[in-house]
Amino acid sequence: MAPASVSRLRGLGLGTLPVAILIAALFVVLVLMRDSVTNSEALSRAFVPLLFAVLAGLGMLALLVGFNVVRLVRRYRQQAAGSRLTARIVALFAVLSLLPVGTVYYFSLGFLLRGIDSWFDVEIGQAMEDALVLNQASLDLNQRVLAKYTEQLLVSIEDRSSTAIALSLDSLRRQAGAIELTVYGGGGQVLANASEDPTKLVPNHAEREIQQSVRAGNNYVGLDSVPGADLVVRVLVNDPLGRPMQMQAIFPTSARIGELSGQLEAAYNRYTELAYLRNSLKLSFSLTLSLVLLFSLMAALIVAFHTARRLVAPVADIARASRAIAEGNYEQQIPLPRHDDELAFLVASFNAMSRRIARARDEAERSQQAVETQRNYLETVLGRLSSGVVALDAEHRLRTANPAARAILDLAIAETTTPVDLDQIAAHHPWLSPWTDTVHHQVVSGRAWRAEVRLQRQEGSQTLMCRGSPLPGGDDEAPGHVVVFDDITSLITAQREAAWGEVARRLAHEIKNPLTPIQLSAERLRHKLLRKAEEADARVIDRATHTIIQQVEAMKAMVNDFSDYARSPQLRPEPLVFDRLVREVLDLYRSAGAGALEVRLAAGPHQINGDALRLRQVLHNLIKNAQEALEGRADGCIHVTTGVREEAEQQRCWLEVSDNGPGFEPHLMERLFEPYVTTKAKGTGLGLAIVKRIIEEHGGIIVVENTASGARIEIRLPVWQPPLQDAQARGTQTET
Repeated sequence: MAPASVSRLRGLGLGTLPVAILIAALFVVLVLMRDSVTNSEALSRAFVPLLFAVLAGLGMLALLVGFNVVRLVRRYRQQAAGSRLTARIVALFAVLSLLPVGTVYYFSLGFLLRGIDSWFDVEIGQAMEDALVLNQASLDLNQRVLAKYTEQLLVSIEDRSSTAIALSLDSLRRQAGAIELTVYGGGGQVLANASEDPTKLVPNHAEREIQQSVRAGNNYVGLDSVPGADLVVRVLVNDPLGRPMQMQAIFPTSARIGELSGQLEAAYNRYTELAYLRNSLKLSFSLTLSLVLLFSLMAALIVAFHTARRLVAPVADIARASRAIAEGNYEQQIPLPRHDDELAFLVASFNAMSRRIARARDEAERSQQAVETQRNYLETVLGRLSSGVVALDAEHRLRTANPAARAILDLAIAETTTPVDLDQIAAHHPWLSPWTDTVHHQVVSGRAWRAEVRLQRQEGSQTLMCRGSPLPGGDDEAPGHVVVFDDITSLITAQREAAWGEVARRLAHEIKNPLTPIQLSAERLRHKLLRKAEEADARVIDRATHTIIQQVEAMKAMVNDFSDYARSPQLRPEPLVFDRLVREVLDLYRSAGAGALEVRLAAGPHQINGDALRLRQVLHNLIKNAQEALEGRADGCIHVTTGVREEAEQQRCWLEVSDNGPGFEPHLMERLFEPYVTTKAKGTGLGLAIVKRIIEEHGGIIVVENTASGARIEIRLPVWQPPLQDAQARGTQTET
């Protein structure tokens, strides 16, 4: 997690609780302020302190909102991550909160002011007074009815005896629905009593003043309270018939009537009180509603900033982490929000994505390393193969070729990713047309194949053994083709030389044995018959025996050459200064008065490891062949040149012998190093074959070609490097 994210989240965590407490406290104060407005007694005492408390709280909220706005503007100008989205969310919250709250405030304030004015309308006040008078009149009417009814109950008693009154009084009580009926005598004594509570034996007497007033002739009816009942109607009347008796009746009152009477009286008193505070109420309600509006707007903005930060913080972290991932830093993990919602899911998905990207990066790196390792391994293997390997794509274009393939085909192309068409190769290298045609023909079949291709090059023919096979292709990729080929020219030559060696060995064995008896017999005939025969016969015998002996000697020489070719003598290699060896052989020809001989020796002190006798034989054969090629030419000249060059990371000494003769016949170029191949009238044709064998025994190469002025033969022998200790010893001796 980034340090900035940690500090920001910690800041939010520390600031949320105090702000929440402040908003809750303001809400409670506004509720108390509302209650104080509706309570006239607490209005004068609590409204002003609550007002100052609300103003202080709103000031703190305003400072907090201003601080957040300033910080948001600064971040917006700095183009910080998430600032634009935060600004849009805050603006949206402000609009969404201001529109409904403002609408409610406007209509509520209008309804409130009109409602307060309607509360104190003149008609409503008169109605309240009329309702109060009506209530009192209703109560008075009900009491008069009960008094009249009580008089009728007293009149209905005919027998004045206590026993008769007691027997009929309880039935009268139940008939009237009274709680208690009591009959008094003229002296105030109780004649009879009936109560709904049978355990109650003592009647509920009225006050003494009321009793005296009734005996004086004034009936009484009124509300009174008795034990066990909230409010009752007490009636005490005299006998309308003039008898000395009074009757007291206690009737229950309706609880709803009593409650409504109390509420009506309390409402009337409250209305009178609020009518006096009418303007103060309007101002208080308006101010309270305005403060509620400001509180709602401030709280909405605070919630908007908090919500925006909560919503934008993961988005901003994702934006920063995405930029880091785009820069190659894949180890990005964003802290999960505390609430389990869509943002938490988004952050978790991003973290999972970054982990998968990191794993994919690691796997790709490992795969790339494995591919590079496999590629290096394959290049190393292919680079060390003596066989040529080329890969073709689906369009028969050459994509890759190992060093052996480029060397065998003598292609001056490098390993590039740009495919080369086989037709272009044939156009630039015409001698490769048989190979490209064969590959084209075989690749079309789509099967594994094997073919032998013979190339005709300027320096001779070349035989290639080719094998091909289709490559496996991918789902959306057409398969290619791989071609493996070997230069078997040397193998064929070696086989041919081995065959010739076997023929030469057998010829030497089969021919040499009878030659000696033939020669001895011819010499004996010559010795015995030449002196005894006549002159004519003697001349015939002399010519015949001389011819036989001469041809036998020629055949012996030929058999010896075959024997030398078939059985190479054991080499005795030693370090030789190349130029010195060549110079010693050439000095013999100069002293013998050979023709024009131009020499340029430039190998310097470089040495070769070879058999001096066998290498001198090579030089003699080359010079002798050049001299025989120049016979009859007055301007004949032989050029002998030496030097040192770097070939295949190895230094080689080279010797070139060229002449301005007729050159080799083209049809013999392929077979010059085969035995018994020659253009001379006399000779066995073993000279160049022996030369080639000697050079190959020394690890060298021989090249023959025709030039514009004649023939050219070049041999190349590896330079010999002395061991380090010997070189240091020689260096020490030289310094000494």
